[in-house]
Amino acid sequence: MDIKIETLPKYRIAYVRQVGPYGPANSQAMEKLKNWAKGEHLLTESTILLGVPQDNPETTLPENCRYDACIVISREYPDDDSICEGQLDGGTYAICTIKHTAEAIQRAWNEIFPYLQNGGYQMDNKPILERYIGDMLENDFCEICVPVKPL
Repeated sequence: MDIKIETLPKYRIAYVRQVGPYGPANSQAMEKLKNWAKGEHLLTESTILLGVPQDNPETTLPENCRYDACIVISREYPDDDSICEGQLDGGTYAICTIKHTAEAIQRAWNEIFPYLQNGGYQMDNKPILERYIGDMLENDFCEICVPVKPL
């Protein structure tokens, strides 16, 4: 598995929030976001989309889990009352590019934490990100971005 350490910048984002069990509804939130972004002419080959599960389903009831489908927008993009806006803090992340399938995601989770420990890292207290750049989403690829800090 290909894992690299990368420093992500602070991102200004527009997002659609889905509240409820993680699963198919997350894709619906991403489609709603993409439809909005198409109307705003924001989808290009360099567009960065993010999926951000805000809660740990092991400690949060499924009906209370929050998932944000996000698009990175420029600092110059005008405020838009039709969509939520926010900011994601940057930092150091372990980035793992995978096929966006249940099997590949499970394999990544099984391999990424031993990799981090062996590399002198531990998970930082920030949300894990799913990152899609350009046409990754249409080609069923994603990057799992795990926030890390030195042990």
